[in-house]
Amino acid sequence: MKSEDIARLAGVSRSTVSRVINNYQNVPEETRKRVMKVIEEYQFHPNNSARVLAGKKTDTIGLFIVSIAERDNINRIYRNNYFSPFVDAVIDSANANGIYVLVNSIYTIKDYEKIKRAFIERRIDAGIIVGTEKEIDVIADVVSMGYPFSIIDYSPEEVVHRIKKGRVAVINSTDDEGIHRMIEYLAGLGHRDIGILSGRMNTYSGRVRYEAYQKALKEYGLISKKEWVLKGEFIKKTAAQEVLKMINHGKLPTALLCCNDDMALSAIEVLQNEKINIPEEISITGFDDIMPASLVKPALTTVRVPLYSMAQKAVDEVLKMIGDTSDSLNIFNLETELVIRDSCKKIN
Repeated sequence: MKSEDIARLAGVSRSTVSRVINNYQNVPEETRKRVMKVIEEYQFHPNNSARVLAGKKTDTIGLFIVSIAERDNINRIYRNNYFSPFVDAVIDSANANGIYVLVNSIYTIKDYEKIKRAFIERRIDAGIIVGTEKEIDVIADVVSMGYPFSIIDYSPEEVVHRIKKGRVAVINSTDDEGIHRMIEYLAGLGHRDIGILSGRMNTYSGRVRYEAYQKALKEYGLISKKEWVLKGEFIKKTAAQEVLKMINHGKLPTALLCCNDDMALSAIEVLQNEKINIPEEISITGFDDIMPASLVKPALTTVRVPLYSMAQKAVDEVLKMIGDTSDSLNIFNLETELVIRDSCKKIN
């Protein structure tokens, strides 16, 4: 059913139907009721494209989830312990503000065209992007066109350097402080041999966490040994292979700092399969504090990232920017928190 059909059945003009749909005030109440009765009776849904062409907002934001690295994992978003709660948090926060969320997955470089297309076709008013391998040139193009964007886990320095015009918010967590607190905690337990299961170095969080680990070791007079620097790439399967390689190499560190919880859970599984007791023979720590971290045995000591607050901030910032056409670049760093559980042991 089209709007002209509604107009005919209600005995009004098509422009009157449009004014009722778009909630204009200059429509007599009796006419409004007559049009709404027909709309409800025939379950008419107005064409959103027509509203956009008329200069109306879509009341929709786009959430773009980037997951290019795990090409062989078809569940890399659906079963991801980081992405899934983040998507839920964005939707909850947006819906509380009367805003819809259009969720898009980016699995290949070509998929970045989804971002431009969603804006050009006027299906969304603003965008939020989260993931690891974010293509800054595409984001810069979209932002320069005047569309507001929140970016999660991206280098503020890179954004400042590459994006000269537009409306953008960069939202990160204080990962460096979280890593420093974890090294401080482990050193306080007597650990001198602390290895790392690192993430991808081409990601902001991967670099920040690794560099903070190296810096903290030096601060406490500890040495980073090559055989205990494992490249887990933020991928469970890769992390498991690296941990098994370390076990087969010989002497273990007394503690292994994992740069996200998924890799820590993978490390725990491998170590337990190899009959290596945690934390008696090796202490394990994570980062993020995803749901399974408190459920695994032993419960995982980790750094809590304020995921819900970051999602809420991302939504709040794009909604502010939709209503403000002036250029803006805002950078936010939300506090992390050390969460002590059972996976670490004090040693002599």
